[in-house]
Amino acid sequence: MKIRNLLLITILTILFSSSCLAQIQYFEWQNVQRQYLVKTPENYESLPVLFFLHGLGDNITRLDNEFHFQQIADNFNWMIVVPQALNEGYGSMWNAGLTASTTNDSGFLMALLDSLAVQYPVNQDSVFFTGFSMGGFMSHRMAIEHGDRINAAAPVSGLITTYMAGHNAVAPVRILDIHGTSDPVVGYDGGSEYFGYQLGLSVESILNYWIKANGCTNEPVVDTLPDTQNDGLRFVEYVYPGTKELRHLKVIGGDHSWYHNANQHDIDYIDYIHNFFTGKLSYDKVDNPTTGSLNIYPNPTNGQIKIELNSPSDIEIVDIKGNTIIQKHFDAGMANLNLHGIDRGVYFVKTNDITEKIIVE
Repeated sequence: MKIRNLLLITILTILFSSSCLAQIQYFEWQNVQRQYLVKTPENYESLPVLFFLHGLGDNITRLDNEFHFQQIADNFNWMIVVPQALNEGYGSMWNAGLTASTTNDSGFLMALLDSLAVQYPVNQDSVFFTGFSMGGFMSHRMAIEHGDRINAAAPVSGLITTYMAGHNAVAPVRILDIHGTSDPVVGYDGGSEYFGYQLGLSVESILNYWIKANGCTNEPVVDTLPDTQNDGLRFVEYVYPGTKELRHLKVIGGDHSWYHNANQHDIDYIDYIHNFFTGKLSYDKVDNPTTGSLNIYPNPTNGQIKIELNSPSDIEIVDIKGNTIIQKHFDAGMANLNLHGIDRGVYFVKTNDITEKIIVE
């Protein structure tokens, strides 16, 4: 009986291990076999792509067990790509410009995107990067070096290294920076109690970097999110409108953590980041009393938008200061609205009791 049970356990272990290994895919880059996971929804025609970059010493299998990327892919109807960094002597580590590594992770990630675009119907206008800790460092680097191909990036608990701060961003790119004020590993001031030296720019300097790169205003729209959970944290939004939106989520009391349990915290980072990527985050401090569901596309836009209306409606385009830029009446059906000629930035489309944000690029 014991032998039979042992045999059964062994077989199950092998099958489970094989299943896990089967999920890992390989891509040869500069004569090195690189590993990655890719998750896609069951049904799709055009796939936005989210790259999720792990932290120092982490691995993609453990990360998948924690975040359940297949569920995220199904919920968002997106492709989720989880690549593995190489072992650089400190454990698995992205070359974000912190050490003297010669590994071209930036080129690898773009080459992997190109390879996936051959295999899947990738939406090249919807490519996003996020990552935690060292993955956050690398997300900043990707935005700096590939902002012409990346729609937006959301680094979490990561910094711009001093090396990368000496490089100009190739193009403006939407940025959401998330950082805890009590982070002892990657400090809000750029230092580290854990490593004992300066890791990169302070968050304030990072915001100044992206303010310049994105042509943003220096004065942000500030809003404190509702404090509904007794978790010792406060989440404060700083939004800098510009050619490309810059947003900072300051986590007062936050440590070196990825907060992703909505039952324990006021915010779930995955949902918050996805809402930023899709343009669903609003400015509560602006004259924006109500929000609802208004079908507007494309968003962001280069100037021409379509609005679906169920009934005749007056439509207003309002800037972040509450000034009405455009006001028109439309019959029910599909309304075409030309926004060419107005400045780039963030605006609100208001009709009846519904208000939605739109970004003009």
